[in-house]
Amino acid sequence: MAELLVLDRLHAGYGEAIVISDISLKLEEGRSLAVLGRNGVGKTTLVNSIIGVTRHRGGRVVLAGRDLTRLSSDERARAGIGWTPQERNIFRSLTVEENLTAVARTGKWTVARIFEMFPRLRERRGNYGNQLSGGEQQMLAIGRALVLNPRLLLLDEPTEGLAPVIVEELLRALRRIIREEGLSCIVIEQHAKKILGVTDGAIILERGMIVHAAESEALAADTATLDRYLGVTGKG
Repeated sequence: MAELLVLDRLHAGYGEAIVISDISLKLEEGRSLAVLGRNGVGKTTLVNSIIGVTRHRGGRVVLAGRDLTRLSSDERARAGIGWTPQERNIFRSLTVEENLTAVARTGKWTVARIFEMFPRLRERRGNYGNQLSGGEQQMLAIGRALVLNPRLLLLDEPTEGLAPVIVEELLRALRRIIREEGLSCIVIEQHAKKILGVTDGAIILERGMIVHAAESEALAADTATLDRYLGVTGKG
């Protein structure tokens, strides 16, 4: 498979602080990657650096052979990067349907397909963003990223703070997006073992650097590594 995303010795942070250092990785078209690590190790900064909202201090970001390093976040989005941040960034004063149609681009991910994948959103299509539950807002945020029809989808903690039943619903949607639809994804997730059942590969960050990389299935079975870096042995 062709390489979709290449990070080449990426250094980035905020202000004068360098948060991630010497990050190099390659993601092939149609592959998915879980980004794991304890709080504060640079996971969100890594995703933010791909979308272009951190201070670049060195290295390159390349998407489908195009160097995005000097491009703005808007230009990177137009180049094919979809992003669901922790804050969700939905329009709270617009209805569910307006949130989706306002950003939709031509492609296979239509508003109708989002409603088919998330029936809750169809039921609430006339509700405003501020009338939705946390789980519904997250579904809407993912839907908004998908209707941009990106080549690469970035998801930052998509199940954080949600009820277990909603977490399972979102994980089923991610399996469909990744396994059935073949959309390339990078997912930051606290539920390590659950996301490893969805993604193809995984990296673990510590102090802003990659300290372990493996296929997801192999890492899920590697209890020593999970315990050492994440403290999740025997946990979901």
